[in-house]
Amino acid sequence: MSTAAADASDRTAPEDRTCEERSERLRRRLERLIGIAATEGNSLVPLRNGDAIFGAMLKAIREAEHTVDLMTFVYWRGDIALQFAEALADRARAGVRVRLMLDGFGSRLIEKDQLAMMDEAGVTVTWFRKPLYLSPLKQNHRCHRKVLVVDEQTAFTGGVGIAEEWCGDARNEHEWRDTHVQLTGPAVDGLAAAFAQNWAECHDELFDERDRFISEEHHGDSVVQVVRGSASFGWQDMQTLIRVVLESAEERIRLTTAYFAPDAYFTGLLCAAAARGVEVEILLPGPHTDKRVCQLAGQRYYEDLTACGVKIHQYQPTMMHTKTLTIDRVASLIGSTNFNRRSLDHDEEVMLAVLDQDFTATLDGHFEEDRAKSVLIERGRWKRRDLLQRAREAAVMPIRRFL
Repeated sequence: MSTAAADASDRTAPEDRTCEERSERLRRRLERLIGIAATEGNSLVPLRNGDAIFGAMLKAIREAEHTVDLMTFVYWRGDIALQFAEALADRARAGVRVRLMLDGFGSRLIEKDQLAMMDEAGVTVTWFRKPLYLSPLKQNHRCHRKVLVVDEQTAFTGGVGIAEEWCGDARNEHEWRDTHVQLTGPAVDGLAAAFAQNWAECHDELFDERDRFISEEHHGDSVVQVVRGSASFGWQDMQTLIRVVLESAEERIRLTTAYFAPDAYFTGLLCAAAARGVEVEILLPGPHTDKRVCQLAGQRYYEDLTACGVKIHQYQPTMMHTKTLTIDRVASLIGSTNFNRRSLDHDEEVMLAVLDQDFTATLDGHFEEDRAKSVLIERGRWKRRDLLQRAREAAVMPIRRFL
């Protein structure tokens, strides 16, 4: 090392060196234990709530020149659903290859006239595991991934579905709070693979002459690993991802999730982190939730978690649908996965593991703003909750593995 380089290294702040060491250590653990290489040179833009998310996604679709691939769990009704249908149909009429994959259960409410319009325009629409045509073993395994890939260069993933519930800016109970991310760089291929994996199950044609294999340029400084979760018996990659992140945390964990219904093992990981001095905070839906039964399943663990020192906050303004996790100011997880048995055991999911201090700081800032609009679960008061609440929690325990 040159004298100048050595001097520069000596001037590096200790906290910066600590962050770099933590980031590199976590990267190597994730690559080795999951077997998926992270890519460098990525750029990520966090998108907060429907106004920003839908605006960016629609802009990308309307400017597409070659291909559009969109997969979603929820495609319901309303003006925003029509806007997406019209944008996809318009691009198909212009000669762009447009593929839309809808979950057979989650998107069952889509307007039939919108499907007809897209089909007539040349959009290839396919359904992932329509319940009526499935064996009983597949009925419970849904495609919960949300992925949009445009021209093989720009991709989106996160928590939003295509429905009115996500429109707006979380200003009231009718505008859900959610987070998506826009991605450019080599990691786009990982999200394209998530689409292709599920597309291959339900369509005969996996690729055609319009697929391009372009050289990815340097778009930013983010290191990104794309992790796919699929229904399986036993342990799978999504569980490994979350386990590695929780066990690697040294300073703090900030988890935001729409559906919190873990098993005892993952509850134990959170408590173990708190026991070794990590500040563990969880942000969950409060009075506004679309799945009360899942909330009850998670509330059964509140007493154990708060006893371990875990802080649980319930978001008050509207439905909290975000799925993010940050650790130690250096790493973030963002994607479609919730902290529940359904996401970890039964559904097709995708998450980005992002090693980027600036991106993580942005998500931490969002967490702090949301926490300010939340109510802290106080250990003593929760321990004294009434018998009816306890009975409700106990009643959902037999079905918790499906929630």
